[in-house]
Amino acid sequence: MSVTHGPATAQPVARLINELARLPGIGPKTASRLTYHLLRTSRDEAISLAEAILDVKERVRLCSTCFNTTEADPCAICLDSNRDRTICVVEEPLDVLALERTGQFKGRYHVLHGAVSPVEGIGPDQLKIRELVDRVERDRPEEVIVATNLDLPGEATAAYLHRLLAPLGVTVSRPASGLPAGGDLEYADEVTLGRALVGRRVL
Repeated sequence: MSVTHGPATAQPVARLINELARLPGIGPKTASRLTYHLLRTSRDEAISLAEAILDVKERVRLCSTCFNTTEADPCAICLDSNRDRTICVVEEPLDVLALERTGQFKGRYHVLHGAVSPVEGIGPDQLKIRELVDRVERDRPEEVIVATNLDLPGEATAAYLHRLLAPLGVTVSRPASGLPAGGDLEYADEVTLGRALVGRRVL
């Protein structure tokens, strides 16, 4: 949805505000503030930002094993022979960064790229769930930790994954104490998230 601008707004400014307002968590007011901040920066700073965005689009891809963001495929975590075979399932790549900061998890990851949410029209087929099942059948990990967010979509996704994975003979667990209901993993501090991993419960 485009933002309505007054006649005094230059067309390039209006376009940038509209593009920024499409980003998650950025409303029209924030988009306007960012746009006018960029107007005040130097040309070199603006070019540096534009090049960084293009660099991400051109060089970053998804790991074909875990679907985390990476420059090389497979990613460094999947290639690390020192990590154990436990798979931790998360919703987004940012969750991998949050869990890695705890230093508590030494296994591997699987990024779903979302959660099951009928209200938003997101079903299992739109996530990396089939790939997870194939991976579990192929690699036979002893445990799969379902570390989706503790909100309704995250809980629905965890229950759905448990129904799919439990018949495969794998232990399916869920981070327990320490995480607030309705909270996102990426916003949890390292100590809280680490304790939640250590105290995970079997589903």
